[in-house]
Amino acid sequence: MGNERHHTPRLLLRGGLVIDTAPHPVVHPHTDVLVEAGRIAAVGRDLPLDDSDTGLEVIDARTMVVLPGFVDAHRHLWQGVLRSAAVDASLDGYFSRVLGELAGRFTPADVHTGNLLGALDCLDSGITTVQDFSHVQYSPEHTAAAVEALREAGIRAVFGYGYPVFDESARQADWVRKARTAHFPSRDARVTMALAPVGPSFTPPEAVREDWLLARELGLPVAVHVSAGPVAMRPITALREEGLLTAGTLYVHGNSLPDSELRLIAESGGAVAITPAIEASMRFGAPMAGRLRRAGITTGLGADAVTSAPGDMFSQMRAALMSSHFDGDRDGDGDGLALKAADVLRMATAEGAAALGLGEEVGSLGVGKRADLVLLRADALNLAPVAHDPIGAVVTAAHPGNVDTVLVDGRAVKRGGRLLYENLGGVLAEAHRATERLGASSS
Repeated sequence: MGNERHHTPRLLLRGGLVIDTAPHPVVHPHTDVLVEAGRIAAVGRDLPLDDSDTGLEVIDARTMVVLPGFVDAHRHLWQGVLRSAAVDASLDGYFSRVLGELAGRFTPADVHTGNLLGALDCLDSGITTVQDFSHVQYSPEHTAAAVEALREAGIRAVFGYGYPVFDESARQADWVRKARTAHFPSRDARVTMALAPVGPSFTPPEAVREDWLLARELGLPVAVHVSAGPVAMRPITALREEGLLTAGTLYVHGNSLPDSELRLIAESGGAVAITPAIEASMRFGAPMAGRLRRAGITTGLGADAVTSAPGDMFSQMRAALMSSHFDGDRDGDGDGLALKAADVLRMATAEGAAALGLGEEVGSLGVGKRADLVLLRADALNLAPVAHDPIGAVVTAAHPGNVDTVLVDGRAVKRGGRLLYENLGGVLAEAHRATERLGASSS
């Protein structure tokens, strides 16, 4: 058993330092947030409280920063059991060790453990929504295990059905159709589906067309890694020429793409997920945040692979902010478009949600949106005094240890600094056993 599923409580978060993120990040001191039926019912100062209302739980948030849950727009959750297995590896080394050697050893049970551990790690650090780019679908049983773990963890997720990079036999359209029918009968559930094909940068045009038409047939959005080559040097142009360039597609990385390709993404209504820590460590190319901002492209942040980089959004925000100072001011005269802390926080919340097609549901504190919320301890030594610039403090000073409470659909998945998943010890034990069996340990 995982998180208990009781009725959704009515909650009043009283007197917090509230940061909303839409249309732009703004701070509201001494502000209440009312949660009803899993959604945000009201935001404001001194919301009326009926003392006779015994069904309402009041949470004292006066020493808390209250903000929307973080949205991780690109992550391979199955690699949760491979944490730090390739920290010093190049991209080629990662492909060889993780995707070439270790991935093929994963049983469905290993995928379940990796996804569950990864999803719980997200929740523990305040990530309430994740795009799980799951390129480990060696069988329908692997798929069932991955989806089951997402639902068990209690996280909001877009499950990206991905083909194993080095196993062409696992690229089975019927398996995708089976997964769509068996595991995703409704599109408005907490866990939804996308197709995550290898894509035009790395596969022949005929395979790309088959994959994109399959996504259309099943009504699925597409998430895809893109770069200039090795197959298509202009992958977005290639999609346009095939009539496959559609709105709602999520492109990942793209560091080597020229500006002309970025313009096509913007014009088509696509979005981009960047993973600045991985992109730097594996030398994907120059930072992307400033270029995407100039192109007017909706941009989300992701942790990508915990095999090689941190899994929390605080680390990703700092990586994006610091690298953008160079990217946004190429001539060094100080008048470039380097990001501000508020821009980065928006990428980690509202823009990330929009990039995943969930902007109407999560990512900000609008009335009627899902109550996916994070409460940070503002009185922690590394944050206090937070009043100078609360947004800047969250982006540059906060860390996962500051996460006190996490709500998904108005239900607490973390409270008082403690993850509420009831069998956390069992998950950790399974993760250690999987590591030993996979041969990923250095001991």
